[in-house]
Amino acid sequence: MNHWIEVTGKTEEEAIAAALEQLGKERDEVSVELLERAKTGFLGIGSSPAKIRVTYTEEQNRAEKLEAFLLGLLERMHAEAVPKITETPEGNLKVVLEGSRLGALIGRRGETLDAIQQISNYAVNRGEETRVKVHIDAENYRQKREESLQRLAVKVAEKVIRQRRNVMLEPMNAYERHVIHSALQDWDEIATYSTGNEPNRRIVVAFSKGGPKANRA
Repeated sequence: MNHWIEVTGKTEEEAIAAALEQLGKERDEVSVELLERAKTGFLGIGSSPAKIRVTYTEEQNRAEKLEAFLLGLLERMHAEAVPKITETPEGNLKVVLEGSRLGALIGRRGETLDAIQQISNYAVNRGEETRVKVHIDAENYRQKREESLQRLAVKVAEKVIRQRRNVMLEPMNAYERHVIHSALQDWDEIATYSTGNEPNRRIVVAFSKGGPKANRA
């Protein structure tokens, strides 16, 4: 993002030096535009300082960029929430939305929360050479959903073993399917695989004796 300041000095060189000191930058980090040349006048009468405009770039870090994006998005959604952002040891960004009436931001089965997370990832990484992952949660929904899916996986697996009959689950996103696959990966009599196309891709929990354990897609 470009910023600029205007500075005066007895000479152009003095004005530039004053601007660099004020900004804490080196000469090659800024561009200088001469607005008015210094005038000495006659016996000091009619003299005027040099006036310059110094333009510089101030890059936002990823957390600041994400915060600005989310604040704008939440305002447009008329949501009474603010993002609390922390950086993980891996350099990724974790966001917790705090406020009131957050159910609308979570949506049915987390669909709205997933959409906010997806566009936030795009906004933060657009134009960047390296990518970071943005993880967004509200009211501890992600953990609650994961625990709910793990309980579902166990319940369905027990039913499959008991009835020796495969069970197809409701459509899930890639993350939710991963939770189910992981929860059942060590069950000797169970195999899991995914079938169908997004957004209606589903997991099949199948009875298996020594067959392939899982297709994690």
